This record gives sequence, C-alpha cells and structure tokens, in this order.
Amino acid sequence: MNNRNYQKELDSIINSIEEGGIVPTLLLHSCCAPCSSYVLEYLSSYFRITVFYYNPNISSKEEYDLRLLEQKRLISELPAKHPIELIEGEYEPAIFYELAKGLEKCPERGERCQKCYRLRLEETAKLAKATGADFFATTLTLSPLKDAKALNAIGEELGKVYGVEYLCTDFKKRGGYLRSIQLSKEYGLYRQNFCGCVYSKN
Repeated sequence: MNNRNYQKELDSIINSIEEGGIVPTLLLHSCCAPCSSYVLEYLSSYFRITVFYYNPNISSKEEYDLRLLEQKRLISELPAKHPIELIEGEYEPAIFYELAKGLEKCPERGERCQKCYRLRLEETAKLAKATGADFFATTLTLSPLKDAKALNAIGEELGKVYGVEYLCTDFKKRGGYLRSIQLSKEYGLYRQNFCGCVYSKN
C-alpha cells in the first residue's frame, strides 16, 4: 500500500481506545519540545505517554541539554488529561557519527537521515519492549522535512522485531505543524533552526 492514510489509521485506533475504555501506554520518542508540543496536546487525551528523549545525532552537548531542558519544561507546563512522564536517553554522538561515515554529503531525507531514523526508533522499540508499553511512536513525522512514509515503514518493521505495536502517524496532517508553531510561541519554547546534526546545521 503506497498511499496509506496514516491519520485515518490513527483515528481508527483512537476510536477503538475510546470504545474500549482502557487507556493504553505509549512510549513516544521526541526530538525536541516544539515538535512534541502538538503531539502531546493531541495524544495525551487517549494514551498514558512516556516521552523518550533520545537524540545522539544532536551536534553538541550544549544543544542537546538545552532541548532536553525545554522538553522537561513543556511536560511540566502542558495541561494533559493523563500524566506525561519522561525518560532521558544517553547522549551518544559517537554512535551517530559512526553510522554517518561516508554519508556526510547526503541531502536531507537521504540515506544518512534514514539510518538516523532507524537508530532512534530502534532504541525506542527496545525500551518499549523492556517497559511493557502498548505502543511506541515518534514525533518526527510532524516535521515537513521528515519522510513520514519512511519513518512509519521503519517503525512497523522494528515493531515486528521487538513485539511492540508501532503507532503509524503523520502529525503534519490537520494543521499539526502549524499548531506546534502556535504552541511554541505560547510556551516560549526554544525553537532551533536545524534538525540537530552538524550536517543539517551546515
């Protein structure tokens, strides 16, 4: 199926959750507070969310820590129907640079990005399995610069490997990206002008 409507699939899962009356757990990989803002506002009505901040691609420890601080602040300030928790991943830039070898000049959305998606999603899938989460997902599909189709394909593949259901999404739909900009302004969030890695920064 080349032209799946991920939003419609998500709607169907949410409808089932509402009909069932049980609130499932979701381990949500987050790249930054601005991208997570809309996603948390939207999904916290239906899931008990644990945000997993794991981004070894980020260009410096200072940038990594700043984004983490903003992620924590947003979670503490954002009203949510169900409480939102946070797990801090390790900052492991050496792992990212190893996978990026030979791919330094790849364009955005190219092979380097695909490997980076897999790195972060695999760590999320492993943790989802270890913590017994019902679902795992990523905020990365919110960004117009990210390939939602590729992200969802990788997520579904890893979900089968680790035995945890991956929640297919395309958070850009229904004005999600624009809402994230509004929420970033509302909460005064630090909004970076590059994805995170030194290659996107350059």
